[in-house]
Amino acid sequence: MRFPDYIREFIYGEKWTFAKTMPEWPHEYIVRNKVDQDRFEGLVNHIREYGEVGRFYHKSLKYFEEDGWLYWTMGAPVKETIIINRCLEKDSYENRLKEGRLT
Repeated sequence: MRFPDYIREFIYGEKWTFAKTMPEWPHEYIVRNKVDQDRFEGLVNHIREYGEVGRFYHKSLKYFEEDGWLYWTMGAPVKETIIINRCLEKDSYENRLKEGRLT
C-alpha cells in the first residue's frame, strides 16, 4: 500500500534533518512538535499498519519502503512517538549487513 497523497505531500513538504550525531548511520528525521500533528500521526500509523518488520542489530522495527526510502519510528505508542526517521533503502541495516558495509 503506497502512501496516500496527503502523506506524500507531507513527506515531500517537510524539511528533514540529517542525524549528525550518527554519521556512521546516515539518516534523516522529523520531530512531532515542528510539523503538522495530524499528518505526523498519519505517517506513523501508515508505517505501523503497512510496514514490514526489519532488524537493526538485535532490535526489530517496522519499516515502510517507498520510492527508495525506508521510514520508521522506534516503536513507542503513537501518541508518545516524537520522531520519524528515514534513510535510503540501500543504507538500511539489513542491506549494509548483507553487503559487508557495517561499521
